[in-house]
Amino acid sequence: MGEFTGERVIPGQVDADLLNEHLARYVFAARLSKRKRVLDAGCGVGFGALELARAAADVLAVDRAAEAIEYAREHYAQPNLRFEQADCSALPAGDGSIDLVIAFEVLEHLEDWRGFLREARRVLAPGGQFIVSTPNKLYYAESRQRAGPNPFHVHEFEFEEFKSELAAVFPHVSLFLENHAAGVVFQPVEPDATSEVRVEGTCAPPESHFFVAVCASRPQTGAPTFVYVPSAANVLRARERHIALLEAELRIKNQWLEKAKGELAELNEDHQRVLAMFRRQTEELQERNRWAESLNRELAECGERVEQLQSELGAEQTAAREMARAYESKVAELEAENVRKTEWARDTEARLSKELEERGAQLQQCVDLLHQAEHTVEERTAWARRLESEKAAVEAQLSLVRGSRWIKLGRRFGLGPELER
Repeated sequence: MGEFTGERVIPGQVDADLLNEHLARYVFAARLSKRKRVLDAGCGVGFGALELARAAADVLAVDRAAEAIEYAREHYAQPNLRFEQADCSALPAGDGSIDLVIAFEVLEHLEDWRGFLREARRVLAPGGQFIVSTPNKLYYAESRQRAGPNPFHVHEFEFEEFKSELAAVFPHVSLFLENHAAGVVFQPVEPDATSEVRVEGTCAPPESHFFVAVCASRPQTGAPTFVYVPSAANVLRARERHIALLEAELRIKNQWLEKAKGELAELNEDHQRVLAMFRRQTEELQERNRWAESLNRELAECGERVEQLQSELGAEQTAAREMARAYESKVAELEAENVRKTEWARDTEARLSKELEERGAQLQQCVDLLHQAEHTVEERTAWARRLESEKAAVEAQLSLVRGSRWIKLGRRFGLGPELER
């Protein structure tokens, strides 16, 4: 069998009260199964079908779960009991061939539960009976507040809806309320077949746990109160022992809770220390962030100052280059003029010498011309000396330009022209 889910009741794997709750319904139905052809629809693992087979002539138990049928065949085989895998929407029985159809805790699991009610009536013999049970929707919802809705249930019924839906298919419906009830049993030491039961008080349908109906196509007689007392020995003693176990477990859990509280307190202290450390680190981080922002501002200011100095340096270099070009042009012009003057003096000297040689007769005139030429030469020489002096001054200014801190700074950054020495 697969893992127990709470929906598949397996003896030995579920709480005794839950098993008795299901078994009681089969004991209730077994009173009506004597020497009859019975069909148990949604039989589960088959323990209920076995109860029916004790009195019935023949029992056909069906379930759509293959593993449930396999388990039932292995554990509850009887000569008058057959287990078959089948769906409730198509019961494996002919029309009017069954005297008693059982469907306990099946209706709420079906999508087409109305179709199943019609299918149950189809297989019933004219005088047959259909016994069906379902949990009370109001009680069930209240009992599962913490667990939530049952995922295996498709449709749950309140009393009036259950009653009206059955009456729409079966002309005669007798309704019963199934509940667990505390009782006191007086059982003789010597076995006795007779029993007397007294049930006091009533339970209204909205407060009941389960609804059970006996449906038929013909009128039914008698609907006695039925009490099922399982063989649970002294219930009070069992409950006292169970309470003692629960109290011991509660003490253990209380000790665990106290220990957990202590550990929680230690964890809280650790948390507070970590929180204080985190706060200090946060403050330090904020301080470092402020320091980083200050450095960023200073770096931005330095960057602006560098850009300003680079701009000033560029302007100074441009001016220096212009001045250097002007000085170089002037020096070149003076040198060209000096060359021209020197050539003119040489030409004049050559011409005068030639004239002295050619005009010996005109010596005095030549001497005068010579004196005049010498005077001119002296003037030109003085003028040439002045040019040399101006040239020296220009070169001195160039030396000053070359020694300028801006020119040196520009040469260091690779900016400005290279001035030849």
